Amino acid sequence: MNRRYKIFIFCLCAIAFAGCDRVTKDLAKEHLQNKLPVSYLNNTIRLVYVENTGAAMSFADDLPKVVSFWLLSMLPLAVLICLSGYVIARIRQMRLEKIISFALILAGGLGNIYDRIVFDRHVTDFIYLEAGKLHTGVFNIADVCVTVGTVGLLVFYKPRREELIINN
Repeated sequence: MNRRYKIFIFCLCAIAFAGCDRVTKDLAKEHLQNKLPVSYLNNTIRLVYVENTGAAMSFADDLPKVVSFWLLSMLPLAVLICLSGYVIARIRQMRLEKIISFALILAGGLGNIYDRIVFDRHVTDFIYLEAGKLHTGVFNIADVCVTVGTVGLLVFYKPRREELIINN
């Protein structure tokens, strides 16, 4: 697969995944905001509208606005720009699975950064999972993208030949 095609796939996937996140957040605002949670599979899956001003599970939600803007918006944006540069610079050697994993991470990160910037730090979360004593915090599709992308990188990681020789 040539370099331009791989870059196209990377960009298309990132846009598509970010679009899915945006659509689901808009649907959550429209159908869940100011309403009771909706439950499925005997309360295993709950859809509940929450606005989060912090990071995962409201971590750092009490930061001053300026600090929050730089720490939770601009710093992650800089990291995502560097990540995109890394992917594009090394895309020739990457397999499709790895490209899609990076696109998922980029899309998820951009989805939540968009919310933080456009909606004054308020990220829309709406999915809650519970199975017995195990449960998640409330999350969104952007969070799913970042998690699946990270797991994908771990699953599809293949060390280069030079790394294998050095380690043996």
